[in-house]
Amino acid sequence: MGDLPKKYKAAVYDEPGKISTKLVDLDMPEPGPGEVLVNLTHSGVCHSDLGIMTNTWKGLPFPTQPGQVGGHEGIGKVVKLGPGADLSNVKVGDRVGIKWISGICGSCPACLSGHDGVCFNQKVSGYYTPGTFQQYVTGPANYVTPIPDSLASDAAAPMLCAGVTVYSALRKSGAQAGDWVVLLGAGGGLGHLACQIASKGMGMRVIGIDAGNKKDFAKECGAEVFIDHTQGKAEEEVKAATGGLGAQAVLVLTAANGAYASGMGLLKFGGTLVCVGLPEGDLKPIATAFPQVMVAKEQKIVGVAVGNRREAIETLQFAERGVVKTHFRTEKMDKLNDIFHEMERGELKGRVVLDLQA
Repeated sequence: MGDLPKKYKAAVYDEPGKISTKLVDLDMPEPGPGEVLVNLTHSGVCHSDLGIMTNTWKGLPFPTQPGQVGGHEGIGKVVKLGPGADLSNVKVGDRVGIKWISGICGSCPACLSGHDGVCFNQKVSGYYTPGTFQQYVTGPANYVTPIPDSLASDAAAPMLCAGVTVYSALRKSGAQAGDWVVLLGAGGGLGHLACQIASKGMGMRVIGIDAGNKKDFAKECGAEVFIDHTQGKAEEEVKAATGGLGAQAVLVLTAANGAYASGMGLLKFGGTLVCVGLPEGDLKPIATAFPQVMVAKEQKIVGVAVGNRREAIETLQFAERGVVKTHFRTEKMDKLNDIFHEMERGELKGRVVLDLQA
């Protein structure tokens, strides 16, 4: 792959607690045993990055430190193998992805039961582990995700978090083909992918809920019915669309406590509320999760962090087949602050992908 530079560009959180990133030059890392060095060309920008940078996720064990490289949706080519990395079948020149969970132990109870997304000893990309807002990064050879040859890197990047997360959430919702599912936040980065995967990939009937200005976008992505949540009639309209029963599953894909509070009222008997988006600020319970109602209707609440290795590969296969397409725009690293401010104001439709190439 030629000689590697001694320095490269990265965007770091220079003042955690507020929206502030800074471009810096970092020293080229050396891949350790079982690791690969990846020359990243693209990285998605996720709402989770905003929560980590601003220290507004109160559920995290430690505050983010200055100098943290954020990001967790990175795509690039392997340029160097650490000792023993060749045993994982990864080769120099392979295009791979770095996910939210950048590495796992493989031996804890969660890993051994197939729940590697909640590994007890996980390394989180962009939080106490160098993330993907940089041109080079190391990662475990056995946990990077292979990228299909026909799938462009910029389009693939958001699939590594947003895509695989909503796919995993839909699988865990218990909804089947033909069932109604409600997507709260249908026009956002996760929501627009969930609309496509649910409707086109899994045969579900989608009710998208979001602000009124995202109606056309959500319907274009596969929402059969769209409801403007600002009108205050979501429960009434969901019941009308579903013959008075409610939806089999409700996915909360937005970081709003109000969305969670409305979710239970949209479910039918035997339905499942799936928790995906993480509200910022103080921890609050789901306001309408009344045991009496849940027992009477045999409803469930499940949480989904991110998908496992297999689900990441399956999500990329959806994208390769054209079942799901990321709606995104591309920006350079020096626009990262502007992107986060736009995200904070709730103005983004779809995703933003950073082009990391100089």
